[in-house]
Amino acid sequence: MSRKNFNRKYGYNSVMSNWDSAWGNNVAYMHYYYFMKELAINMYKWDDLPPEVDPRFLEMILFEDGYGVFFQDETIGNVFLQAMIGGQLNLYRIPIMRTAYSVNGYQKQLDIENSVLIFANYLHTTMHVSIDMFARKLYNLSRTIDININGQKTPLLLACDEAKKMTVKNLYMQYDGNEPVIYSYKGVTKDDIQCIKTDVPFVADKLEIEKQKIWNEAMMFLGINNTNMEKKERMVSDEANGNLEQIMMSRQIGLNARRQACDEINNMFGLSVSVRYNDELQKIYDKMFDETDMQNELMKEGEEIE
Repeated sequence: MSRKNFNRKYGYNSVMSNWDSAWGNNVAYMHYYYFMKELAINMYKWDDLPPEVDPRFLEMILFEDGYGVFFQDETIGNVFLQAMIGGQLNLYRIPIMRTAYSVNGYQKQLDIENSVLIFANYLHTTMHVSIDMFARKLYNLSRTIDININGQKTPLLLACDEAKKMTVKNLYMQYDGNEPVIYSYKGVTKDDIQCIKTDVPFVADKLEIEKQKIWNEAMMFLGINNTNMEKKERMVSDEANGNLEQIMMSRQIGLNARRQACDEINNMFGLSVSVRYNDELQKIYDKMFDETDMQNELMKEGEEIE
């Protein structure tokens, strides 16, 4: 969404500082949500999936809806699509009837004899809810840190008459924008504005620690090993092993449901589809923080980093 459209939709068209605050909140939330969603839909790697089936679309639907349907179309071939489920259940509470559909208008009535439902987990729920929760917590802490840091820059409370409120806001915008000279208006004197120091305490460092805890929890939920983000002197072997066990179990949550679907697909359609955790994602994640740790060590030793 562009700034102009966002401004029009949410009504932030009077004071730039208010609009910037709303825009910053929206961007911060989207940053964390989309990044964790990208991690989530890249968690698993499908092998020997028919070329007609898009693994990206498959994982995106599992993330957003919690399930989708795999079947064979007489014209297209093997297909995975979104599905509407309902009606009678079998012995294991799996819907017997399901309707595959696409945004282009394609629909096909299916049942338990000619299609396989792929679920995101054994609870048949979507990951969207959890990722949304983590994104909201991270965005809230991130924006609170911004406010606290900004409070160190402008620990001021401005008081004035209602008639000169807009004038004072415009003057503050110059101050907040690092203008070398602040230009006032004719008729505005120092007696018209009262400046009160707020003396905001600096707590951004403590908030950053809390944000890191939430991030670590989110990474554990996604099955990403984040032990290398903790300082080595704070980690003991029992803590590291316990963390690793939780991470491995997190990976199995989605992997088991997908493997069950693979077995059913292979039995029904004579394929050899399989799925595994995408270890390339972990390697990229580890490399990113290994390089950061190396740079930190070099800086401690006083060496120049090129």
